[in-house]
Amino acid sequence: MNENNITYHTFFETVHESIAENVFAKLTLAKTVGKPELQNIYVRTHIEEGKLMLKLTFKIYKDGLEEIEKLIEKESLESELTPFINTPFLTALLFTTKKDVTLKLNKKRIANITEKAPTFRDADPTLLEFRKL
Repeated sequence: MNENNITYHTFFETVHESIAENVFAKLTLAKTVGKPELQNIYVRTHIEEGKLMLKLTFKIYKDGLEEIEKLIEKESLESELTPFINTPFLTALLFTTKKDVTLKLNKKRIANITEKAPTFRDADPTLLEFRKL
C-alpha cells in the first residue's frame, strides 16, 4: 500500500466514524483536473428497506447537467470512490458537525488531510432519521 492509499484509507475511516457518531453532513469530490464531463460526486445517506445506505450522485455536464445516482453499502464507499481520486478529482471534502476534513492532492499528487471548523451545524437529516428508527 503506497503513502497515498494509506492517506485515502485514513480519510475514509474518518467518514465512517462521522456516520457512526451521527455527525456526518455530506461528502463531496470536487476540483477536477482539466474539463472532464464528470464534475462532482456527492455522497449522502439514504434509507433503503430499513437499512442505512449511501447515495452517490454523479454530476455530469455534457449538453447540460445530468445526474446519475447510485446506492451502495457503506462498506463499499472507499472502493467506489478511490478510483475517482486523482482522476479526475484532486479534493474530497467531508463535512461534519464537528469539523470539515479535506483530502487534497498537491501538484506532485501527494495526498494530505487537513481539518478546519465545521461548515454545517446539522448532520444529514436522513442519517438522524435512521437513528430514530
